Amino acid sequence: MSVRRIDQDHTRFRNIVKGRIKRDLKRFVSSGELIGKQGQRYVTIPLPQISLPRFRYGDNQKQGVGQGQGEAGQPVPGQQGDGAGQAGEDKGQHSIEVDVSLEDLAKILGEELALPNIEPRGNKQLRTAAGRYTGISRAGPMSLRHFKRTFREALKRQIASGTYDPDHPLVVPIREDLRFRSLQTRQVPQASAAIVYMMDVSGSMGREQKEVVRIEAFWIDTWLRHQYKNLEVRYIVHDAAAQEVDQHTFFHLRESGGTKISSAYELCMQLVRDKYPASEWNVYPFHFSDGDNWSTRDTEHCVSLLKDGLLPMCNQFCYGQVKSAYGSGQFKKDLDTAFRGEEKVVTTDIQDRDGILPSIKAFLGKGR
Repeated sequence: MSVRRIDQDHTRFRNIVKGRIKRDLKRFVSSGELIGKQGQRYVTIPLPQISLPRFRYGDNQKQGVGQGQGEAGQPVPGQQGDGAGQAGEDKGQHSIEVDVSLEDLAKILGEELALPNIEPRGNKQLRTAAGRYTGISRAGPMSLRHFKRTFREALKRQIASGTYDPDHPLVVPIREDLRFRSLQTRQVPQASAAIVYMMDVSGSMGREQKEVVRIEAFWIDTWLRHQYKNLEVRYIVHDAAAQEVDQHTFFHLRESGGTKISSAYELCMQLVRDKYPASEWNVYPFHFSDGDNWSTRDTEHCVSLLKDGLLPMCNQFCYGQVKSAYGSGQFKKDLDTAFRGEEKVVTTDIQDRDGILPSIKAFLGKGR
């Protein structure tokens, strides 16, 4: 009975936590208030503690328990002091850290943004366990013992050894007679996805712009990992030239140099062609920039690379333009003009951190 109550309390607590996350999702996203991952399955989120009841001094005109003569700050009988101490004047703010699985976090994001489930197009052969115990093994836990097979083996052994008495049909299995159900494995197709993040790290992209990209990338990762069991993530940075880097370098590389966006698209196209063929992988390139490209000619080259190279190989191409004090923002306008009516190209304008959630909804809302 006590175990059931504990389970009920735990379920109720998890529901309270999920409700608080749903209510404050915009604040969690815009502030990046996610305190570190634990392994690859959980994220720690700070939540305010539940307030406990407390006495409050006030001008209560009603009659009831505790009513009587007295002045503000006067101690109740049996207490020392004048009740008017000079300690701090503000109440403390406390929070607790709650571990939430990335799976639950993805479900909350999907519910709040009404994101549809993705329909994968590519399959990659992965070794996975079948869902039924169809094999028989000589070893295994007693919980998987196959009674009929064990009885049959014991009966065969006793008949062969001449110890079986039909008048007293007692069959006693020994260790060599035991048979167990076993789980068979086989090759089954399972959808796989690859994310390629590209980010402009030129002089016009500052620390705040990169923080916006980091926050949005975390939530995109969380949703796509919920949709795909096998997910690989690659990172490309570019200024006038592009290079592939690891995750830490991607988010912490110092900005410098000019901007040549086509260099990132060329590297991305080469990476997808070599590592992630469209017949096996669902490919999602995400590009973030302040929209300042070095020339109109290079923008035309970017459009050509997308039309003839990247788009046929990917599920959807997403471009997020992060507002910068130094960026012109022209690149999004050029993409919108070149790909008007093209469903596989989605562009968003991220003015500040409040624009992260609408951008995520635009990127993931089509279920491609």
